[in-house]
Amino acid sequence: MVTAPQVAPRTAWYTLAVLGLAYMFSYIDRSILALMVGPIRADLQLSDTEFSLLHGLAFAIFYTLLGIPIARLADRTNRRNLIAAGVMFWSLMTAACGLAKSFTGLFLARVGVGIGEAALSPAAYSMIADMFPRQQLGRALGLYSSGVFLGIGMSFILGGALLDLLAGAGDIELPLIGTLRPWQLTFIIVGLPGVLVALLVLTVPEPPRHRSHKPGGIPIGEVLAYLRRNGATYASHFIGFSMLTLLYNGILAWSAEYFIRIHGLDRSQVGAMLGIIILVFGSAGVVCGGLLSDYLMRRGYADAPIRAALIGAAVLVPLGVIAPLVPNPYLSLLLFCPLMFAGSFPFGPATTALQLISPANMRAQVSAVYLFCVNLTGIGLGATVTALVTDFVFADDAKLHFSMAAVSAAGGTAAIAMLLLALQPYRRTAAAFAAAAPQRGESP
Repeated sequence: MVTAPQVAPRTAWYTLAVLGLAYMFSYIDRSILALMVGPIRADLQLSDTEFSLLHGLAFAIFYTLLGIPIARLADRTNRRNLIAAGVMFWSLMTAACGLAKSFTGLFLARVGVGIGEAALSPAAYSMIADMFPRQQLGRALGLYSSGVFLGIGMSFILGGALLDLLAGAGDIELPLIGTLRPWQLTFIIVGLPGVLVALLVLTVPEPPRHRSHKPGGIPIGEVLAYLRRNGATYASHFIGFSMLTLLYNGILAWSAEYFIRIHGLDRSQVGAMLGIIILVFGSAGVVCGGLLSDYLMRRGYADAPIRAALIGAAVLVPLGVIAPLVPNPYLSLLLFCPLMFAGSFPFGPATTALQLISPANMRAQVSAVYLFCVNLTGIGLGATVTALVTDFVFADDAKLHFSMAAVSAAGGTAAIAMLLLALQPYRRTAAAFAAAAPQRGESP
């Protein structure tokens, strides 16, 4: 039985650092759009709902649809090389967003970003689970997941600074390309450094897989059969975390525009302040969520990851309702600190929960099914649901903050209910998984 990772600790931590860096860049590239609502809407003549489709659906549609077939490749081929190719592709497509001259062109470039990013997380989760022992897995996945919030934070900081700098220079004329607006140049400047990250990924080793892994991969039918046998566990997990992702993205996608539109703050000022808040408190939250999951597991709680996520969700929901409704912008910014901490807290435990109950030879594919659900719901619909409420319920751009609060209340209530329902079936699945571990050639 495999009882420990088969790579040296130094190599494992180096690989984790590189994968985390790639994850950070993925979120810089996908999130940079959120700070440019005003300029893009003005230049392309878009409504909030149309802009939300660029932010969410354009990115999520192929990101989710390709996640499962790419995960099958990850379960049967070299994961390191797959990730490197994905980083290279999405970085070039981010730069291509800067060449777009229409809604359609920007939509298609965002689709390309999603296609490239689909290669990262299922393969990364699988590699991390093969490098770290169970007792450190929550910490390792929490640190990897912190790349989300480092990336979002950096996208706000860099995006605000670049837009401010480039706005002073005005439009730029380039041979063969033509006139580029400041928001277009921002995409190009942010996207191209990812090419270097792709090359850095090639410096990490492909870790040996657990002994139970089948070299040819496991048929998708077996994966789906395993999910059906444990349907209550996986369904409540997927739905609960999908609702949390919808809540979080419904706030995050519109957070910069909320402070600009509702409170009249300067775009670069908002980018710097929100970026620091997300970078510090978002990163701290996801790491602390993983640490709490590990702590509860050492205390003997079989449902430790779900229990840890519930604690974060219980704090998140009231903050998600209150923070956008505070009339003072600086008090609202202050409330965004615990909001970002609590919002990120459940997502380290979310991935840990799956790795602890999924056989090694299907981890990437199970992770891809999870990402399909949370990203189609959260990324694909989170920003759009908020925009639809603004455009068609309140029918007033100036009531964006009411839309954010409403989506938080509805999504958060559903998330807590589903995670409470997940506790008992998760304990059953974890016990059965541990009992069957010797037959699979794994350590319980």
